[in-house]
Amino acid sequence: MATTKNEELVIKFFETLSRGDLEGVRAMFHKDATWQAMARDIPGAGTHSGRDVIIDEFLGPIRGEFEPGDPKVEVKNIVSKGPMVMAECKGTGRLKNGKEYDNDYAWAVEIKNGKVFAIREYMDTHYVYKLFFE
Repeated sequence: MATTKNEELVIKFFETLSRGDLEGVRAMFHKDATWQAMARDIPGAGTHSGRDVIIDEFLGPIRGEFEPGDPKVEVKNIVSKGPMVMAECKGTGRLKNGKEYDNDYAWAVEIKNGKVFAIREYMDTHYVYKLFFE
């Protein structure tokens, strides 16, 4: 599906994340990376800066809300221009509270020096809010 090295990196990133391999994901991030969940009032919303903060204070706790090995992120479509990669994805899994998770995503991923430098994550935030708070 990938036509560029940057697209290959993003696909590998989501495969690694889907396995729950946070150390593998850490290695793919630029040390000054940012992850911005384009949301309010849900777990993980806002901007997370720095590779270790992203893994230790954001991704680890968020993945901790799911059954081990979830959620999985499947890349449906991917396009790129220069350092910017856009990916349309499906996220699925089961939360520890037993609720099924099935959300659609759009990702803007900026690559710098062969590493993930910036992520902007778009999702159905109303759906996430209902799963966690209703």
